[in-house]
Amino acid sequence: MFRPIFVCLLLCVSTLFVHSQAKPPYDFHTLDSVVQDAIDTHAAPGAVVIVGHHGKVVYRKAVGMRSLEPTREAMTLDTVFDIASLTKCVATTTSAMVLYEQGKFRLNDPVATYLPEFRGDGKEEITIRELFTHYSGLKPDLDLAPYWEGKTEATRRIFAERPVNPPGSRFVYSDINFETLGLMVERMSGQPLEVFAQQHVFAPLGMKHTSFRPAQPPPGFVLASGPVNNIAPTEWDDRTHQMLRGVVHDPTARRMGGVAGHAGLFSTGDDLALYAQALLDTLRGSDKRLFSSLTAEKMTTPQSPPWATSVRALGWDVDSPFSSQRGELLPVGSFGHTGFTGTSIHIDPVTQTYLIILTNAVHPHVGTAVTNLRSRAANAVANVFATELTSPQKQEQFTITGYNEANASSHRPIARNGKVLTGIDVLEANNFAPLARSGDPRRIGLLTNQSGIDSNGKRDIDVLAMAPGVKLTALFAPEHGAFGALDTTAISDTKDAATGLPVYSVYGDTDAKRRPSLDILKQLDAVVVDLQDAGVHFWTYESSMAYFLEAAAQAGIEIFVLDRPNPISLAYVQGPLVDESKESFVGYHTIPVRHGMTMGELARLFNAERKINAKLTVVPMQGYLPGDWYDSTGIEWIPPSPNLRSLTANTLYPGVALIEYTNVSVGRGTDTPFEVVGAPWILGRERELTAYLNAQNIAGVRFVPIVFTPTSGPFAKEKCGGTNLVLTDRLQLDSPLMGIEIASALRKLF
Repeated sequence: MFRPIFVCLLLCVSTLFVHSQAKPPYDFHTLDSVVQDAIDTHAAPGAVVIVGHHGKVVYRKAVGMRSLEPTREAMTLDTVFDIASLTKCVATTTSAMVLYEQGKFRLNDPVATYLPEFRGDGKEEITIRELFTHYSGLKPDLDLAPYWEGKTEATRRIFAERPVNPPGSRFVYSDINFETLGLMVERMSGQPLEVFAQQHVFAPLGMKHTSFRPAQPPPGFVLASGPVNNIAPTEWDDRTHQMLRGVVHDPTARRMGGVAGHAGLFSTGDDLALYAQALLDTLRGSDKRLFSSLTAEKMTTPQSPPWATSVRALGWDVDSPFSSQRGELLPVGSFGHTGFTGTSIHIDPVTQTYLIILTNAVHPHVGTAVTNLRSRAANAVANVFATELTSPQKQEQFTITGYNEANASSHRPIARNGKVLTGIDVLEANNFAPLARSGDPRRIGLLTNQSGIDSNGKRDIDVLAMAPGVKLTALFAPEHGAFGALDTTAISDTKDAATGLPVYSVYGDTDAKRRPSLDILKQLDAVVVDLQDAGVHFWTYESSMAYFLEAAAQAGIEIFVLDRPNPISLAYVQGPLVDESKESFVGYHTIPVRHGMTMGELARLFNAERKINAKLTVVPMQGYLPGDWYDSTGIEWIPPSPNLRSLTANTLYPGVALIEYTNVSVGRGTDTPFEVVGAPWILGRERELTAYLNAQNIAGVRFVPIVFTPTSGPFAKEKCGGTNLVLTDRLQLDSPLMGIEIASALRKLF
């Protein structure tokens, strides 16, 4: 989901280039000018830039000056740079994943399991995954004042830190996370971080110019000339009255003795190219010097919470405010990182490409950032591999095809005009093919309710009753009845006033009453389902549809599902799966709480995975995009049930409904069902509950104290104290997680 069609274009063209021998295959003149412009505008004194593609280095240049003060030195390809926060990925994360491969830890283990001193001050629940992804709740870095020094003191301060946010609630880029991971690597391995990384990462990859504290090099470390001569200097140090050269620029790492999990590593462009290529090869399964391809994939794919707008892998950046090294054209799904001194690396496993930019932009003093250089360079590299994709013939093969149904030829394109067309609209526009049958009209039944209308506001009951080639003979009503107004378990059969057709209820207090009569279905040629989903596994309309799939298969008739939007979009899958042994009418199949599918997709899933084998046809929507929320479809909101009155309520529903059958009110019998939670036994303590929930910093929602009296449901006509849920950012909200947090708060406080 993170790699768009553009990467396929890059892949195809890059393959063509690699096999071309007649002329230089790449034109990097734009990249040349971008790098030179950064130097001319004093963003950096110089740079080493390397591009790798399909196993080969295709661009490798040193430009500008390595040193401006106290002497002027030209930049060279063998220049050793302080790579700053690239330490987090290249040294600390890679070392930790070597230990992960050895079975030393699990990502969701609490950090305190391995560093007992870390326990306390609210850090007990911080997991190793949260350190890697910067969702630990810890602040950005250790305080530097009053002055302190030494690794022992730094360790004491790390263990004494208190989270500033609840663990898992918010993205805060924090060096403390990786200082802690560095300590964890040392504790698990029994070796100093620099020794373990040298033996298990740098040496196996042949990275002879990579080390912590290069002025005190370990065995095997190679400098091209002299002890520090080819190390790029950084900033002036007021304590030593000289340029930092071979001494880490980061002040915290410097106070820790030059070795820390977040900074301190020095390397060259060529060594980082060895690392990047080895990682690409590992992901492809052709290199096992570090660890398996599965471990490499785990390290480099998104591991942050599903609602996160800042997407992080383990140590690596995927898509966040810090993703300047990716530019605007390299695909999301690739990964990289930046360093404060002016370094960056970006790797794309789909196109087998990497871009390394090393500068000492903080020399001779902190000035202009190289964010612009990184982005422009990444764009230039992306364009190098896309320049031949200009002819229509080459572009044709990459056309994204639409919905592919067995009878797709009967579905002619329909203009969206800013509005999504549902299954019933598509059926009408195609003159009811493939449902209609000429000569002998197909006898059909229809499972629907008040949400079954077309784009002109006509009921699908009336549309199908007048449709050519079909004969509508029976109607079926799910929970809440044919008009969605009943909130009871006892729903009787009735008649439709407009058509006079019988309406058979398929909702009751027993499983038998929730299933259609086989005797009735056997009188039909097909059954049509048109129901609005709510996007959660406990939505009974989904189970009703599944029961009709089963019954249609038994009766030997066809079933048509007219698709409709998932109101809370297809882009999010959240919450735990239904346990395999616990399927029920409010959990038909092993899918998550928020499943991210439409009714048509669910029908296919149920039919295949449950081996129902019904004769199923899904009539798809047109103009619907996976990221569409209901309010972007142009379709009128019709409450699919009496208490789901708005899209806001539907967005909160996957979480609030989790506690609906406990001894609390979720707002049934108020004007805002699923937007309030309360009970008489909370009355007088609603502020305490609200303060506690707000302190959890649940992304996308805030809480306001409220007193309400429901007219129906639990505690009808009783005054309840509670909290009003205010949706602030639906893109960040993990609603099932919110529901569990509310349940946890009620248990803890009451």
